[in-house]
Amino acid sequence: MTATSDEPPQAARRPSVQAPGPALQRPPIRQATTVRSNVEHTFEVFVDRLDQWWPLRTHSQGQERVTGVTVERRAGGRVYETWDDGETRTWGTLLAWDPPTRFVLTWDIIEPRVTEVELTFRALAPSLTRVQVEHRGWEKLTDTEIAAITERRESYSQGWAKILRLFSEAVSRL
Repeated sequence: MTATSDEPPQAARRPSVQAPGPALQRPPIRQATTVRSNVEHTFEVFVDRLDQWWPLRTHSQGQERVTGVTVERRAGGRVYETWDDGETRTWGTLLAWDPPTRFVLTWDIIEPRVTEVELTFRALAPSLTRVQVEHRGWEKLTDTEIAAITERRESYSQGWAKILRLFSEAVSRL
């Protein structure tokens, strides 16, 4: 009598493979504010008067050299800053353009990868608008790239909060 085994012959066995560890979580950065303004005015101030309220000296590529920011109001249009010598630097390209409720742009500033920023404007009442920003796409970055910008990513969270605070203050005066 021969002994039998429930195990397949050596050649038929599959090698033991460990499941990969949990993926590094890179959730979107989300911030929001509510402003006392109708949705149309709120959207227009954000887009058309961006260079009047955005903190260009600290939150731009050219800092004190920036003389303006342009939003080309169409899908495929660029968002860019212009410097005092006429040079331009792209912030991103509009992927979606749905005035006055939403736009999405690539965020080309984080090199070498591109993330996305979505802004939504939702009327809560005739003169009350909720503005939300979602900065996503962090999962596109490698572990090394994330490690290199970890402090910047945290500063992006704080930065979007600052941007929305300054925007909220500007809506009532512009």
